[in-house]
Amino acid sequence: LGWAPRPGQPPNTVALLASGPDGEMLWLDVTHCPRQAPRVQLRGRYLLPPCKQRWHTCAAFLPQGGLLVCGDRRGSLLLFPCSSSPGQAVESTSITNGGTDLVDKDSGSELEPSCLLHKEALPLEAPVSMLFGLHGKTGVTSVACYKGYIYSTGRDGVYRQLCLQGQQLEVLRKHRPCKGLQWIEELRFTPDGDLLVLGFHADNFVVWSSRTGENLHCVPCGGGHRSWSYWSSPSAEAFAFIKCGDVMLYNREAEPCEQQVLLASLHGREIACVRRLGAVEVLGHATLNVFVTGSEDTTACVLALSEHSRAAVPLARLSDHISSVRALALAGPTGPGDKGFGDKGLSALLFSAGGRAQIECYRLLCTGDPASESAVACQVIHVASHRLDEHWERKKNRHKLVKMDPETRYMSLSVVPGTSTEQLPTPWKFLAAACSDASVRVFGLLEAARKLVLVAESFHHQRCVLKVEAFLHVRAGGERHLLCSAATDGSVAFWDITSPIADAADALHRAEGEMQPLALGTPLLTIMAHSCGVNSLHVHETPEGRYLVASGSDDGSIHVCLLEVALGRGEGSAGTCLRVLERVARPCAHAAHVTGIRVLRPDLLLSASVDQRLTLWRRGPGGLDALSTTFFHVPDLAEVDCWEVGEAGGELHYYCVLCGQGLEMLR
Repeated sequence: LGWAPRPGQPPNTVALLASGPDGEMLWLDVTHCPRQAPRVQLRGRYLLPPCKQRWHTCAAFLPQGGLLVCGDRRGSLLLFPCSSSPGQAVESTSITNGGTDLVDKDSGSELEPSCLLHKEALPLEAPVSMLFGLHGKTGVTSVACYKGYIYSTGRDGVYRQLCLQGQQLEVLRKHRPCKGLQWIEELRFTPDGDLLVLGFHADNFVVWSSRTGENLHCVPCGGGHRSWSYWSSPSAEAFAFIKCGDVMLYNREAEPCEQQVLLASLHGREIACVRRLGAVEVLGHATLNVFVTGSEDTTACVLALSEHSRAAVPLARLSDHISSVRALALAGPTGPGDKGFGDKGLSALLFSAGGRAQIECYRLLCTGDPASESAVACQVIHVASHRLDEHWERKKNRHKLVKMDPETRYMSLSVVPGTSTEQLPTPWKFLAAACSDASVRVFGLLEAARKLVLVAESFHHQRCVLKVEAFLHVRAGGERHLLCSAATDGSVAFWDITSPIADAADALHRAEGEMQPLALGTPLLTIMAHSCGVNSLHVHETPEGRYLVASGSDDGSIHVCLLEVALGRGEGSAGTCLRVLERVARPCAHAAHVTGIRVLRPDLLLSASVDQRLTLWRRGPGGLDALSTTFFHVPDLAEVDCWEVGEAGGELHYYCVLCGQGLEMLR
């Protein structure tokens, strides 16, 4: 049995859902009248999917009307049609015949309600949409509707955000509140915009705040109670539960908070990577820059940074990674009608990767929202994920086998440009990754099918690959997808991946998204640019169609080379030739690792180092000359991202964001 409030119903009427034999669930409207017995109407009959424990655990009527979403003991989410028409109801006979009392005065026993005897008058409805086992075998604990979205919780340690596409349930993303909170019972939305997660952590009942990322209340109750209730107000809180047949009550008055947060943190540990998504114009506010950061605390954060207030406000936190987030990459929209940076906001694909060889892909939609604290609303849709050891997790008796490369990490990501519907038979996007197991890997993403597939790889470097950069060469003779990779020995390799991408797209189209990884082949050119690991890499196309490749190393040196691409008449990479026209090196450019480098113009470079110096270099015939040096405040610099902004009068200004033990934006 379970109660479910229905939008638009009278205040004295509530819906009661009852599960019975053979997976049949009944919807009963119970109306309470003063000095009268409750009035019962049978409004609908529904069939739950077959499983061992076949009953519902929670339900909610959607505000859109005509739909009922419920969760069952098997962990599935079900969507049923429900009509509010009064003609489609079976009512208690004693009530409709004019009786006002359902109790026999002589015997004191209740009469048999005829609405259940005539339930066959209503059709047995099957679900119009089902997400089987969404929350695992431990069941769904609650469903709720808030601001047009559906939220579900379960005992699998996550809660999910869903939406309706027509009459189909679609999962947007999942959230993992905190480590160890496996038994999530309920979500509560506060008037100030906070989301409270109620559940059991070990032997404690906890109330966890998604805004502050901490436990607001913790009650030592023994844990795992199935019958409980929680109430709170600004002045007090109460928690009641049943334990060993006894009703226990915990009551506490609110205590004044003596802790004052001077500056809220973005992450719990150092920030390993940062990317700028774009700028959002909001009426009545200064321009807001939207960034994405990844951290060693296993989360990625979408945040808005105002140049006026100089405050960073988190918009969304992504917690799908099981290890550190070391690399981020952004790709523009795939649809022909989408505008990546339009009047209505920002739309982009986000790839995040890091430890345990895990890649996650999201669709980010950011729009202006003057009513919110951040003035920006961010919707996150989880698109796909990939782990190299996914096949290992599905093996039986895997504890008896030796797992290969359990500590593989993705060190860098780069989206391959120019792979859209116009060039390929299907709208696959391709992503290059530098891996710690000495491989360069290429993945294919089909957003419509939510598939992320490994399509090609190479172990040419024979050592940890630190950086990758993909770029597109387009000329009258044709176009080539080129890739640049750098390793810990200081070498920089250049690949032509045009043929592998075309072959992979064809194989994916024929095999419906499944294939064995292809070989990337051998590089076109390899340059020994440094004496040790390459920590930063950037490729910039010049107006003449040549490419400046800048790199920074552990030894504090900077290397820049000018490349020319020649397209021959041969097929595949055999028809591509790279020539080095110029090489410039600046030893000891910094006193520590160079972890960020950008080519702003063909004659202007920017480098940043762990020595906390940001240096502008002029590239001339004689080499690199330092123009200016700025000291920044972020220790242990991990990465730099740069962009240009056109000011009034046509003047260009360059901005950069730096991350490490903190985040800083400079102009």
